[in-house]
Amino acid sequence: MGIPRTPVRRIAVLALLALAVTACASEKATGGAAAPSAVGGDGVKTGPGVTADKITIGLMTDLTGPYASFGKSLTQAQQLYFEQANAAGGVCGRQLEALVRDHGYDVQKAVAAYTEISPKVVALAHVVGSPMVNAVKQRIEADDMLTIPQAWATGLLGSRPIQVTGTTYDIDMINGVDFLAKEKGIKSGDKIGHLYFEGDYGESALNGSKYAAEKLGLKLVEQKIKATDQDMSAQVAAFKAEGVKAVLVSVGPRQTASLVGVSLAKGMDVPFVGSNSAYSPQLLPTPAGPALLKDFYYITAGTPISADQPAMKKLAADYAAKYPDAAIDSGVSAGYSAAAIVVDALKKACEGKDLTRAAVVAAHRGQSAWGAEFGAVMDFTTFDKPASLLSYVAKPDKDALGGAVIFKEAATSDLARTYQVPVG
Repeated sequence: MGIPRTPVRRIAVLALLALAVTACASEKATGGAAAPSAVGGDGVKTGPGVTADKITIGLMTDLTGPYASFGKSLTQAQQLYFEQANAAGGVCGRQLEALVRDHGYDVQKAVAAYTEISPKVVALAHVVGSPMVNAVKQRIEADDMLTIPQAWATGLLGSRPIQVTGTTYDIDMINGVDFLAKEKGIKSGDKIGHLYFEGDYGESALNGSKYAAEKLGLKLVEQKIKATDQDMSAQVAAFKAEGVKAVLVSVGPRQTASLVGVSLAKGMDVPFVGSNSAYSPQLLPTPAGPALLKDFYYITAGTPISADQPAMKKLAADYAAKYPDAAIDSGVSAGYSAAAIVVDALKKACEGKDLTRAAVVAAHRGQSAWGAEFGAVMDFTTFDKPASLLSYVAKPDKDALGGAVIFKEAATSDLARTYQVPVG
């Protein structure tokens, strides 16, 4: 049947077609579902992920891939935070709900997960992995959705809705090399190794080690590997042949275990300094445990949960009560604080009676000194530089909660202060 030819009917049909086209365009802009803002009975403006009685927050995690133990801790800690917030009355008269999707550290699964949940959530309280964030970065920006990566590559900087917490990998490695020079006797003319993953994580860390090595007169011996590589024997042989006095480590926990275990077995007794993603307490009961306990350290902006701080002690007790059979690792404190970042942004947005995504991002970016109770203050007002330059030096400890203790309190090296972080 054709369009009716009478003028009135023709105008009416054309108007309906125009509305349909507009709706389709809106769906494309919001990931497949039209998401207009609305004002509720309480006078609060709302958008995707917010109803009259509920706020839904997304968690895109790794529960089945290489960071599964970390992802589980992140997820459970955030669910604990939301539960506690709900018990205290929720946010803006609404209860918080987590929508969890496991991407298994697979980019295609992450893209599919974002497509599914993005129309349903107001923010993403965590996304595990730089590759996963980068795969949906343009869509996050188009959706103007506050997102907290559990990744610290410099390539994630420069995006207003994406908040990299604490330091980036390059800052940590600069502070790590400074630690080696001040605490481990590394001096000008010495060689240090750096084992790193190809891709954003490893190359971001490498930028930092190159800068620090050049400034301190050190020779950097690089060994790049793939995330699928498991046996580090060849890399150890290369480091040993070069006579390195220390090794930086920006890989996954499995590769770290192989590296330190093989090194000690081959007589290469040197200090190791890892990025925060290189260590997991689950390594301590393995054959690599003794080597890790001997002279391995990792650099992190996140306060270890074993820290003698009231917030950490309360979190540890609450988490153990909620999940008595779960291991406690760095994912617990990282997830809990990330959930707090999102909820604090929601609370500030509520003060302006606007819970749309754009308002939540704006509220978040208005905070210049967040997180004192968690150990390291962060500045969220700019997005083209790290939120902090402070790094802890942590050391594995089989008797400590979370499998690590603070070896050196959070500090910023002079090298880190003068370094220009590459953005985007």
